[in-house]
Amino acid sequence: MAEEKIEKKAAPKKAVSKKSSTKEVAVKKAPTKKVATKKAILSVTLIKSFYGRLPAHRATVNGLGLKRINHTVELQDTPEVRGMINKVSYLLKVER
Repeated sequence: MAEEKIEKKAAPKKAVSKKSSTKEVAVKKAPTKKVATKKAILSVTLIKSFYGRLPAHRATVNGLGLKRINHTVELQDTPEVRGMINKVSYLLKVER
């Protein structure tokens, strides 16, 4: 008897369902211009030398932008600047 060849048919490949390739595009808002708010300006003057002071106080004076005695800088009135001024207030003269 002749051997019968049994051919196995390969299972049909499942079709990969493709999701719709249309992506939703988020609408970007136009950048809004920031309005410059008027903040108070402080005029800070160094009236005493910072030589011989604590290193942290020297760094604070330098951070305020003061370089020498009678040097005046104008800074915006922010809580950070106020804290620096309070730290070394014995060296400074502050005017609005």
